[in-house]
Amino acid sequence: MSKELAAALETLEKEKGISKEIVIDALEAALVSAYKRNYGTSQNVEVLFDEDKGTITVNQVKEVVEDVYDSQLEVSLDEAREKNRAYELGDKIKYEVTPKNFGRIAAQTAKQVIMQRMREAERSIIYNEYIAYEDDLMTGTVERQDSKFIYINLGKVEAVLSKRDQIENETYATHDRIKVYVSNVENSTKGPQVFVSRTHPNLIKRLFEQEVPEIYDGIVEIISIAREAGDRSKIAVASRDENVDPVGTCVGPRGARVQAIVNELNGENMDIVEWDNDPAVYIKNALNPAQVLEVQFDKDQHSCVIVVPDYQLSLAIGKRGQNVRLAAKLTGFKIDIKSESDMESMEQEAEELKDDSFFDALGTDNESAAEEVDILTDEDLLFADKEDESVEELNAEKVTDAEDSTVLAEEVSEMDDQPGEPVFETDFQGGELDPDDAEDLIEFAEARDGQEDEEVTDASMSEVEDATFNDEDSDEE
Repeated sequence: MSKELAAALETLEKEKGISKEIVIDALEAALVSAYKRNYGTSQNVEVLFDEDKGTITVNQVKEVVEDVYDSQLEVSLDEAREKNRAYELGDKIKYEVTPKNFGRIAAQTAKQVIMQRMREAERSIIYNEYIAYEDDLMTGTVERQDSKFIYINLGKVEAVLSKRDQIENETYATHDRIKVYVSNVENSTKGPQVFVSRTHPNLIKRLFEQEVPEIYDGIVEIISIAREAGDRSKIAVASRDENVDPVGTCVGPRGARVQAIVNELNGENMDIVEWDNDPAVYIKNALNPAQVLEVQFDKDQHSCVIVVPDYQLSLAIGKRGQNVRLAAKLTGFKIDIKSESDMESMEQEAEELKDDSFFDALGTDNESAAEEVDILTDEDLLFADKEDESVEELNAEKVTDAEDSTVLAEEVSEMDDQPGEPVFETDFQGGELDPDDAEDLIEFAEARDGQEDEEVTDASMSEVEDATFNDEDSDEE
């Protein structure tokens, strides 16, 4: 090994950024691997590189023991003391076993190991370098593109820009220099992979930090960003110094600062609003350029109703609802926009309902409404109104039973008013009476003749009813 190797290692360190120590360690490990492959795996060897002389030596390490069992790993105490009388049991002795020629296989193995270590070291360096740029802004050159990605050259690594991270209707030509936001850096088996974006909201934050020194220094702070990439964005800013206007600082003299950002994003509109600790004021600012008359909050739903003049309703909502949508994202509130006339109509209707009585709300006079309420609260009427066939049949049977009872009572009363006449068996022969009932009727007549009129009437009613019911029962059987 010559001094030219040491010089080559220094050149490699300058060009590739790989430290000389890492290359030397890789070289020593490669030579140990090559030596074991060609001269036995049981060899306990170590390789030392002398930077001053540019030489490499291979040493075999043996332990001083009293009884030798493996001559490749151990040496006796007497043999060790022949070399140096200071050796004791347990000491390590190094014997130089550097071969004059490793051979072609040994050299190839050493080369492969060295190249692998160099690649690993280079990957590690690139990863450590670009992980520091994660969540930051970088400038790269468009190199090529395919159906999935656009590849951006960031210097030592090729970053990828996916479809979802590309601004709609934005074209990227080869060799174009663009600014991208580094969203993620991964250390994979293929080496460091850097993912960049042009649609991330933090891209706007980093661009403002570049253009506005007050934001970079922390005097003006970006509180929130709501963005629809390629079309429009809203940025809420606040100042930590009461003497500094946050909006004017971001806009710059004659809009120079914000215009530079708009040009970088190919004409994306920027609405810069001032953040306020009062949610009502903050929401009014977020809806700029529309004028807000009133803000009504619903704290439970974390929402609000915004009242704007009639002629500014479309301006507050924005094209395809974009203005109110971005304002909702910026503030974190659900926003419902009402025109001034619509809000007055709603309040008037609510006031009328509040002042009118219950009967006026029904649209009828008090007496009619009261009758309707009585009907609604009468359980019997409610039950009768139901279209239930079984209920109608039951009511019809009750009415029929009541009418039959009244007719029967009248007939018995007429019988009681007539003078009592004896009943004979010959009366049944003419077909006027049923012969089967002759005995019962005769007994009934005899009992009737011996009682008072009132008692006879009562008895007649009860007995006639009993007889009627008994006859019905016997017919059914």
